[in-house]
Amino acid sequence: MYKHQWVNGTEANLPAGKVVCVGRNYVAHAKELNNPVPSVPLLFIKPMTAYQHFAGDIVLDAALGAHHYEAEIALLIGKQLDKHSTSVLDAVVGVGLALDVTLRDEQDKLKKLGQPWERAKAYDGSCPITAFSPITSIEQLKNNEVRFWLNNELKQVGHSQHMIFSYEKLLSDICQFCTLLPGDVILTGTPEGVGKLTNNAEVRLQLNEEKPFTALVRIQ
Repeated sequence: MYKHQWVNGTEANLPAGKVVCVGRNYVAHAKELNNPVPSVPLLFIKPMTAYQHFAGDIVLDAALGAHHYEAEIALLIGKQLDKHSTSVLDAVVGVGLALDVTLRDEQDKLKKLGQPWERAKAYDGSCPITAFSPITSIEQLKNNEVRFWLNNELKQVGHSQHMIFSYEKLLSDICQFCTLLPGDVILTGTPEGVGKLTNNAEVRLQLNEEKPFTALVRIQ
């Protein structure tokens, strides 16, 4: 079973829960896929079975089709948030990074049919997540940057200040209809530069100026 990790290598005392994902939270990314810019957060969910550690080998199923990367800042929830919650940022106990791995061809088909995206987004292993840096101050949530490299080529750079919807707005919106529990994770959207993963590719994620996380992609 997947267990959340802290960057110091210890295990977080939180169960793995659902992953609430945010689509089109950067204007440039919405435009690169010819999508409209949303006026309210666009949300979907990955189940616990989508988790895998962004470390060592990231294993994906070749039979499903071409897997595309979307690098994102991830927020780890440490206490329950619901429609009665007020100080929503206080529930965030960790910040990390993740890949919202997507079957892009399948997603395009589903969008044309007006159908949900789960077949393209919620499959097993589709959410590699790094270890989390613990949050000891709200100040740590004001300026976060994600960088993603594919085979040593920088592909994506995104900053929390460039998001359409801030962390606070996202959490406030989500918990109005979907209770967040300790161990749940929020993926806050991907910047422009998404693309296809290849077998045996080296991938690297970096949060701010911290030590990057590195893994190898195994599509088999």
